[in-house]
Amino acid sequence: MVWQQIYDPLGGMFMSTLLAAVPVVVMLVALGFLHIKAHIAAGLGLIAALLVAVFIYHMPAGMAGNAALLGGLTGLLPIGWIVLNIIFLQQLLEQNGSFKILQDSLSGITEDRRLQLLLIAFCFGAFFEGAAGFGTPVAVTAGILIGLGFSPLAASGLSLIANTAPVAFGALGTPVITLAKVHGYDLMAVTGMIGRQLPFFSLLVPFWLIWAFAGRKAMMEIWPAILVTGLTFAIPQYLVSNFIGPELVDIIAAIVSMVSLILFLRVWQPRQVWTSTSLKGHETDGGEAKAPTPIVRHSRADLVRAWTPFAILTVFVFIWGLPSVKNALNSLYAPSFPLPGLHNLVEKMPPVVARPTKEGAVYVLGLLSATGTGILLSTIVGALIMKYKPLEIVRTFLRTLWLVRYSLLTIVLMLALGTLTRYSGTDTTLGLAFANTGVLYPFFGTLMGWIGVAMTGSDTASNVLFGGMQKVAADQLGLSPNLMGAANSSGGVMGKMIDAQSIVVASTATRWFHHEGDILRYVFFHSIALACLVGLLVTLQAYAWPFTLMVAR
Repeated sequence: MVWQQIYDPLGGMFMSTLLAAVPVVVMLVALGFLHIKAHIAAGLGLIAALLVAVFIYHMPAGMAGNAALLGGLTGLLPIGWIVLNIIFLQQLLEQNGSFKILQDSLSGITEDRRLQLLLIAFCFGAFFEGAAGFGTPVAVTAGILIGLGFSPLAASGLSLIANTAPVAFGALGTPVITLAKVHGYDLMAVTGMIGRQLPFFSLLVPFWLIWAFAGRKAMMEIWPAILVTGLTFAIPQYLVSNFIGPELVDIIAAIVSMVSLILFLRVWQPRQVWTSTSLKGHETDGGEAKAPTPIVRHSRADLVRAWTPFAILTVFVFIWGLPSVKNALNSLYAPSFPLPGLHNLVEKMPPVVARPTKEGAVYVLGLLSATGTGILLSTIVGALIMKYKPLEIVRTFLRTLWLVRYSLLTIVLMLALGTLTRYSGTDTTLGLAFANTGVLYPFFGTLMGWIGVAMTGSDTASNVLFGGMQKVAADQLGLSPNLMGAANSSGGVMGKMIDAQSIVVASTATRWFHHEGDILRYVFFHSIALACLVGLLVTLQAYAWPFTLMVAR
């Protein structure tokens, strides 16, 4: 029997919206304010989502359970699989001392923690976002920062803030490609529109990042380096997105920015070196940060040996991100499992879609093509080069699995919650509340993308969820559909730092287990403030000259 979604089950959008928000509020309050452990908070949110879906939205109980199951499976693969194997690599590097050599070599470029943050969290993280996405950049950069001596809160929170501007073109352009494919946008038109929104924030975020870390005065002390970092990312981001396409935007921009910053630091260094590794104003928070140590110079052979696993990781992640490689691996092994009792049994209804549309529910076990598999293989190759014995590799992997067990459970429960809200229609109720804002829609439509990523953990998922609604609302209000489709993705990137999945990845990478609430409280202001700034830009592009010229192209 087909079940049709209803978006106003109580006959009044105000009360329906309040009830639709209950599962997310339960999880965020439990996590951020009641200091309940993340996997328990996620479980409470999931229970609330099941109750709302079944008793308020009248979704059949079996169907709701299957939707949660689909989300849980997605949490394990691909998300949890990435986290597990990144931490596995970390463990191997720490055990043989390679991580210490990496720390020393990065300190050799600059001892200043602010500049290290630009290089690692923004530039290096953007490269991994462009190549893989789905939690990889936060896992890598937070792990490196904690190894450099940054406090757990600093390493976690700053990695999340940095991983914003590149997200719309992450995983070789997957979010925008999916937006165009699923909802019928012109790919180059919407890609170019995003490329006329995000470069403003690619320039702003590096300043914001250092301000959040060290304060305004310390930020101004290194403004030339920040400007170089932001400009050399923003300009390639604009050029590639507008004249080439979405696939290589982040990778090209990140490489140009990273190389430009390193070259600039050869001729310029700040007058005062910033050595603190804790957030300004949070010196006693986030556990004990390691005291800065004198720079140790290593031989070229030691440096090559220490960096080789990361070089291998970069190559494997890039290869695994290529659509041709993914398709080839999926042709070898990628069984699909339509979920009985859910697949094609849920119908999306107008005004979200033009006509009733069945929702597929197929879990693809793409183990070979999963980014985590590429990370695992690169880690094994790196471990053999580091002269680990096979039995040692297996033992370390099992220890890592035990180490991240609660993090994996949390990711499973949170993805179950996000998927259930999608199939039950509660997230669409929230979206429609934004869509009823009339002339203010460009601002609130942008925040729709923000809440979509915050709930689902993915800019791709948010585009699938709300991309069609953005198009319908834009047509009704006489706005550019490409503007609002792009706004959904650009606004969504600022929700990436508060989505539960990313926060769990950060806490796991820094080994700051059960402190997800602390991280959430720290990044929430930055997330909503930046999302509102994106909304303001989109509103200017909708109504105010000369910003409207960006839309006319």
